[in-house]
Amino acid sequence: MDLRNLTISRANELFNEKKLTSEKLVEFYLERISEYSHLNAVLELNPDALFIAKALDKERVSGFVRSKLHGIPVIIKGNIDTADKMQTTAGAKALQGNYATKDAFLVEKLRKAGAIILGKANLTEFANFVSFKMPNGYSKLGGQTKNPYGDFDTGGSSSGSAVAVAADLCLAAIGTETSGSILSPSSSNSCVGLKPTVGLVSRGGIIPISYSQDTAGPITRTVQDAFEVLRVISGYDEDDPATYIIKSRKFSAEIKKIDDYSGMIFGYSEQLFEWLSKGEILLFKETIKKIESLNGKVVKVEFEDLEKINNINVLFYEFKHGINNYLKDKSLKVKTLTDIIRYNFRNADAMPYGQSILLRSDATDINEKEYIESLLRDIKYAKGSIDKLFERYNLTALLFPANYGAHITAKAKYPSITIPAGYTDTGPFGVTFSARAFEEEKLCALACVFEREFPERQLPPI
Repeated sequence: MDLRNLTISRANELFNEKKLTSEKLVEFYLERISEYSHLNAVLELNPDALFIAKALDKERVSGFVRSKLHGIPVIIKGNIDTADKMQTTAGAKALQGNYATKDAFLVEKLRKAGAIILGKANLTEFANFVSFKMPNGYSKLGGQTKNPYGDFDTGGSSSGSAVAVAADLCLAAIGTETSGSILSPSSSNSCVGLKPTVGLVSRGGIIPISYSQDTAGPITRTVQDAFEVLRVISGYDEDDPATYIIKSRKFSAEIKKIDDYSGMIFGYSEQLFEWLSKGEILLFKETIKKIESLNGKVVKVEFEDLEKINNINVLFYEFKHGINNYLKDKSLKVKTLTDIIRYNFRNADAMPYGQSILLRSDATDINEKEYIESLLRDIKYAKGSIDKLFERYNLTALLFPANYGAHITAKAKYPSITIPAGYTDTGPFGVTFSARAFEEEKLCALACVFEREFPERQLPPI
């Protein structure tokens, strides 16, 4: 049986028809991980995965099925805590030996739903917050993640999560995003990446960068799978104030079915074209025509004061404060960002690309006036600009080429979903739909239409 390109719904059909067990599915993915180990997508495997699969198979035989994720193997990014035999290192040598004593809140929810945590994915070290010279997908502990579609950029920082999904090393994966870190690798590896509204998924148990922007989300091969995973991992966490706003929020059981984009208006901006190749611009314009062919109206818009948010000032301040809080109760020799920097200086092989971002962050103080001003400026010019466009043009959603523009929606804390749009000479390329806070269900419905009418995703040539 060819289990490549498997979806959650198809896996459940095979389970119910007794043609597949979770144990066999885990074995299939373990074989793939071994065969394609040169992709460097996986940092560490869960040595108990097969035992967990057997137990979940036994539950299914007895008639107890926890959810649609029951027995589904999932790989999670290497900066997410698991209270098991795997470490949480974010790919950094300084964090080797960091065995969490408590599952991250989203991991706890995955386990309760019956998902199997198959392993931890490689990533751009510290979620791409070490050095401006560090390439996407590189970590000291995991090496350089490689794109299964060819000699292309993997995107980052959730590189291993996306590569694992693209190369069929798991059925679904979890990434994290501060600014483009789910959308970028998903687009670069022909995956679906769903970056939720900040606060929809708990930040608890995740090595942080930014209080203001951090979130976790699913990376999958289909929109439906992303929706199913998001339904499980989202929810109120009494230990995470960002989730208080969704304490009584409930997801629909299914994605709303829509036939086309009749009566809908989408906005896009050519301000982002300066970062694209000619081939990517051409593909994005073809994507716009496809949306118009489905009766959607597409209008050109312009973001106001974009230059005022083209920075990561807030992240420098919040990373230092956040990482110090994360480390303070861990059984590691490094207890602060300063300790990590000193460790790296003593162990030069730990930082082959330098640590310019760590140094700059360590020089900050979250009580400084510049932090507060930067934070307020981000809210004013990112959220404010998006809100104005939605109101001025009565937009249904914004359209972005791949992850370009992710920094705008990230600073606004707004959700986005990227889906495969095709391929160029620079590799796979996605189109991203973005909306306002807690409109994930609408975004999934919009993305489903495009995915159904224009199924662009192809299996990688491996």
